[in-house]
This record gives sequence, C-alpha cells and structure tokens, in this order.
Amino acid sequence: MNPRIAWLTALILSYLLAAVPAWAAVEWRMAHKMPPDSSEGKVFQRFADLVDEYSGGEMKLKMYPNEQLGKTNAVMEQLKLGTVHVYAEGSTYMKKWMKDITWMSAAFLFDDREHWVRFMSTDMVKGWFEKAAEEAGVIQLGDPTAILRGPYRVMVTTRDVRSFGDVKGLKLRMHPNQTAIETWTTIGADVKTLAWTDVYQAIDKGIVEAVNSPIALVEDMRFYEVGPHVIRHDEYYQSIGFMVNQAAYEKLPDSLKDAIGRAYAAAGEYSHEVMGASADASIARMKERGVTFVDVDRAPFVQVMSEYYRRKEAAGELPEGFLETVEATRNP
Repeated sequence: MNPRIAWLTALILSYLLAAVPAWAAVEWRMAHKMPPDSSEGKVFQRFADLVDEYSGGEMKLKMYPNEQLGKTNAVMEQLKLGTVHVYAEGSTYMKKWMKDITWMSAAFLFDDREHWVRFMSTDMVKGWFEKAAEEAGVIQLGDPTAILRGPYRVMVTTRDVRSFGDVKGLKLRMHPNQTAIETWTTIGADVKTLAWTDVYQAIDKGIVEAVNSPIALVEDMRFYEVGPHVIRHDEYYQSIGFMVNQAAYEKLPDSLKDAIGRAYAAAGEYSHEVMGASADASIARMKERGVTFVDVDRAPFVQVMSEYYRRKEAAGELPEGFLETVEATRNP
C-alpha cells in the first residue's frame, strides 16, 4: 500500500474510533398517563433519576407521560413487543393476559390496605402474574404493592353524594373493565366507559357526572373544577405496577438489574412520603376553593358487594379459592 494512503487510512480510523464512546448507555422507554408534575409523575421521575445514578450513567429511562404513546391497550401491546420497556400503571391491566388478575381490585372486599397487601403476597396472586408472564412476556418489577397509588380512593362528582342511596342513577365514568362496570352497576350507578384523559371534558359537558380517582390525582387532573364534591369511599386499594418487558430485562447484566431494583425500592419509599403529604396539601387547597369532602358509610356498599361475590362464586365465576384466600388473609 502507498505509504501516504496507509497514513491517511490510519488517521481516518483514529478519528472514527475517537468519536465512538467506550460504552453506550442502555436506554429504555418508560410510559405512563400522568402529568410530569403530578404526584405520580414525580415518583416516576425519581425512579428514572435513581436508575441513572445507581447505574453510574450506564442506564437511562426516557419518559413518555400523558399517554404520549397511546391509550392503555396500545401501550400494553408496545410493552409486549418491547418497543416500550416499562409501563407504570395499575397492575390489574395485566388481566389482558391473565383474566383472574382483575380480582386484585375487587371493590369493597378488603378491610383495609394492610389486608389487601397480605392478599397480594399470596401464592394465588403470584401465580396469576407468572401466567401473565408466560402468555405475554411481561413481568412485574419487584413487589407490586411497593409504589403507592392513592393513598386512598374517592369519587369526584357534580352531585352532593353523602350516602349509598345517592349513587343510584349517577352517571359514573369507568375504565373498560367488566368487573368494575358490574360493581358499580350493582351499586346502582349508570356507568359510562371513557378514557382517563377524557374525563374532565366529559364531566364538563355533562356526559358523566362523576369519576372514581385516587385522592392524590383529583387536583392534578383538575377534576375538582368540574366536580366540586369529593366523597371518600375506599373502593379498593391500589398500587402502581411497573410492568416490564421480560426479554429486555433478562438481557441486562446483573449490575443494571441491581440498579433497577434499588431504584424501585427507593421510589416505593418515596411514593409513601409524597402521596400522603401531597394529598393533605391538595385537600387544603381544594377546600379553600369551595370543594366539599365527605366520608361515606361503606357498610351498605360492602353488604351489596358481599352478596355479589357470593353469587359469582356460586356461578363458578370467581377464581377457585379466591374468597377463601381473601378470608385467610383478613388477619395478620
């Protein structure tokens, strides 16, 4: 080879090699449906920041809030395909691949959050998630109850609802979940299925009169502007599942899996701090704007739904052993 050509070739290669980093950070896409400055949005960002920190910059999460990548069904499919790596939303959406998972959010069945957490740690629930993973290649990251949502559930409505009877005929927004629809139809509401991000306009235009929501999101979503009455009913207890594409997770080296696990645990602790404090401050601000708050008597709701679950069991429409497992976890 001509010495001059060889020299030029070596020079070009040295420039090209210098332009390539010694390593490239792993970048994952993380989707959720909340505003970035909401309580949940802050928890998700804390998780992303900690993954970056604990991995020494070797792994980064690119955030897609506000349903930027589509509604839940579309994102769940992207999660299955691996074009989305993490979806932060209620774990019950994994019912798409294992229908029994829907009973995690059985309304007016659990005594309190601690009862629900004990139920969620049973072999029954773990088995549900394992079957969903086998079907779709989507797994739960860590303890599915770790990231707090709520910290409790309320109804936001245009009506001044103060008792069980006041719910009769109420036009209530519901997510597309047959069990949730049956629940509130049984209670007496007139259920309408709508996307979460369509709720504000739907209440404003009178399409619906009410929506069930975690208390911490009422102000973030500005629901109080169109529904000035907030009723605490503790419908069921919630967490935010970090649903993860299994193949992508398993490709990670142990060091990055460790970083993700540590970040998830820390985000869980942070969620308990921020949700409670945020809810208290939010309630105070909304009260100043004239929003009313009522704690409704849950007993009539529990009674009606208890009869509903007994009917479902007699018809063979509940997972085998479900009610027994709920009862077995009622006490520590």
